Amino acid sequence: MIEQKVQASAWVRKRRFVIIVVLVLTASLSAYAFWIEPYWIEVTHHSIPGHLGTPLKIAHLTDIHTNGPGRRERKMLRLVAAERPDLIVITGDSINITSDYPGLRDVLIQLHAPLGVWVVRGNHEDWWPVKNEQEFYASAGATLLLNSSCEVRDGVWLVGFDDLFGGRPDAEKSFAGVPESAYRIALFHSPTFFEKVAGRCDVALAGHTHGGQVRLPFIGPLWLPPFSGSFIAGWFEQHGTQMFVSRGVGTSIVDVRFLSRPEIAIITVGP
Repeated sequence: MIEQKVQASAWVRKRRFVIIVVLVLTASLSAYAFWIEPYWIEVTHHSIPGHLGTPLKIAHLTDIHTNGPGRRERKMLRLVAAERPDLIVITGDSINITSDYPGLRDVLIQLHAPLGVWVVRGNHEDWWPVKNEQEFYASAGATLLLNSSCEVRDGVWLVGFDDLFGGRPDAEKSFAGVPESAYRIALFHSPTFFEKVAGRCDVALAGHTHGGQVRLPFIGPLWLPPFSGSFIAGWFEQHGTQMFVSRGVGTSIVDVRFLSRPEIAIITVGP
């Protein structure tokens, strides 16, 4: 009888220990996912070959999802400034909702690069457009490319598209007037649009997926937005064109990240 009571007491202590460990682990992981990883921005560096006489250093931002300069945005600005890029591109979902545009302006005016700051729409900009869109971005020191293109340096062209998910990208209109001999950098938000432009540009930059935002070991992303396809994060290639999909800076729906740190991609196109 006494032995049974001792065994029962030991089992109760083990059970309590396991419960405490599970609770502590759950609390720790939750704290990390909500308060650490969303602000732990990783700067990734990539080099790709290109037929350029002088290397071109591009800072690729996407999915900022800002409502103004907060802790995450201030860190992003410091990290980008430290890289001293030639060119800054933002591939959509800079806002969450319409009321975020004043805050976005406060962020954009602090981004500077010799060859400018260039922006394309994401689905959020298509869902919640700002009045006088071109003028808005110009007032913040940036240029919107909406199914249009521009030469940013001799022989280097940016080709920017509306978003496939929320808008109407027009490849023929966007590529019109771009010389065949030019080095073409395509900018769009939803990565499945890559299938429409692969082979028509040298490199493409996209976002939208947040890298899954919350990824579980051996399982992967819990959820991906429409028009992500299999292009979750990193480099892909089709028909001789390379595409980089960034995990982005901000978060959507819930301000949480797990095993998918926010990212600033620095891409250097070499000679």
